[in-house]
Amino acid sequence: MGNQVIISIGREFGSGGHVIAESLAERFRLPLYDSNILEEVASERQVDAKRLRRYDEVPRNILFSRRVNGHSNSAEENIAWLQFEYLKKKAAAGESFVVVGRCAETMLAGTQGLITIFVLGDPEVKKNRIMELHQLSEKEARSMIDRQDRQRKMYHNYYSKVKWGDSRNYDLCINSSRMGIERTADFLESYVRERMRER
Repeated sequence: MGNQVIISIGREFGSGGHVIAESLAERFRLPLYDSNILEEVASERQVDAKRLRRYDEVPRNILFSRRVNGHSNSAEENIAWLQFEYLKKKAAAGESFVVVGRCAETMLAGTQGLITIFVLGDPEVKKNRIMELHQLSEKEARSMIDRQDRQRKMYHNYYSKVKWGDSRNYDLCINSSRMGIERTADFLESYVRERMRER
């Protein structure tokens, strides 16, 4: 347990947070948990992962969901809690890993070795990155960024008492536009190694 490290990466859409998480997982030789958690959950429940994926990190649809005796009929909410429980089980077993999103900084709070990071970026840089990645116009890219960030914010704020992107909720918030994605990953690697040395 003493050597456990869990790197939680929250991110704005287009900031390169997921790429940074992949890089850190590779550098520290740790498993990366993102939407692939659904593969494990689907296997345990003997359902098709594709059916679950459409509800991944999606806010609960208030119009079509309700709670009865503490149970929700919301697919979005139930799948979110399945993922939270999966991560808690891995953490409780003393496993080390990198996790992207999924309110991990909240759900795993108090876990030994947890390092929480939020990656943001300048609007113009994020827009250009999304235009290039998805072959979109400037207007389409801006719209996609707004939609994805609004969805992430709603999802996070539903399950967490602390607001998405609020610096008080993370050990470190970093703007990847300042140094670029690769050098940001370099900096974060140094930060994580320093935190590990402290223990």
